Amino acid sequence: MPGFTDTAIPARRRLMGLVAIVAVSLAYPALAQNAAAQALPVRTPERVREEMFVRIGGIDQWITIKGDDRNNPVVLFLHGGPGDALSPFADAMFGGWEKDFTCVQWDQRGAGRTYGKSGPSIEPTMTVGRMAQDGIEVAQFLAKHLNQKKIIIEGGSWGSILGIHMVHSRPDLFYAYVGDAQMVNTRKNESASYARVLEMARAAGDQQAITALTTIGPPPWDSLREWPVFRKWKLAYQAKTVTAPPVPITLSPAYASPEERAQYEAADDFSFEHFWGLKMSGPMEDVDLPALGTDFAIPIFILQGQEDLTALPELAKAYFDSIKAPRKQFYLVPGTGHEPSAAELDMILKVLVEQVRPLALGR
Repeated sequence: MPGFTDTAIPARRRLMGLVAIVAVSLAYPALAQNAAAQALPVRTPERVREEMFVRIGGIDQWITIKGDDRNNPVVLFLHGGPGDALSPFADAMFGGWEKDFTCVQWDQRGAGRTYGKSGPSIEPTMTVGRMAQDGIEVAQFLAKHLNQKKIIIEGGSWGSILGIHMVHSRPDLFYAYVGDAQMVNTRKNESASYARVLEMARAAGDQQAITALTTIGPPPWDSLREWPVFRKWKLAYQAKTVTAPPVPITLSPAYASPEERAQYEAADDFSFEHFWGLKMSGPMEDVDLPALGTDFAIPIFILQGQEDLTALPELAKAYFDSIKAPRKQFYLVPGTGHEPSAAELDMILKVLVEQVRPLALGR
């Protein structure tokens, strides 16, 4: 399939500039010495545009690296899902961020082009622990490849689970963690979400929703058949509560072919079925971030949609309050649900520029 290669596809330009030192007559040695002392090399920003498969965790995984200056701080985005790679939409969502950061998209194990390369044979390796270790290996690769001491993590929803695992395990690799739609404990998140949606249905006198939800009962469920019923009503009520304009989603032409779209959807379905399981007993059901410990060695920033019905903000805030970190901040984003709004993306960028970038630059 077009787009798959074992080598990088760089679009880099190496531009180096030096300040010329004007020759000065030997009759004025002091002036010549002073001119030489003041002459400093001028660094021209080196744009980076790379797309490649990198050997991570024993398989080839798809990574894109884009930024206006290779020396800028690096942000590794951890997509949600599991299986919902951001690469096809990243240019539209994060293109404006490349002035201040080198933005890295990574199609995780079982997602996007990584899934297209490996196929479903890697399913036995798809554990939270293995994928967090993949993320650590990606971070190590980026630090070496881009000549950076550390990088920054930004993770949303499922990506927030991986991100917490990564920074808890290897804080030495990261300047800070920025999470949005922060998950905490899957079973508690599901129970709270079900209770909230049922409460909203009852308040609205929505008998159809009430009947459907009470018929399947509260989680935990023992079959994947119950999940679509709950999801239908959760999304319906999420749509009623969201008021913030959504993020404009534009598919990059490189990912727009029928083959690429089919691959993306296959990966999404594959990851969903694996992580939830046909009997709702997959790896996702065992996620419990507080059990990892709540002491962190790096700054933690969490942004949560005020109307999020999947990762309820009160659960995220309680988790945040339990965290001990050198620096931490919690932000509620009005009118925003589980999917990021334009306002939430703006706030994430603001946090990265004003709070995190100075850390990476040593200011």
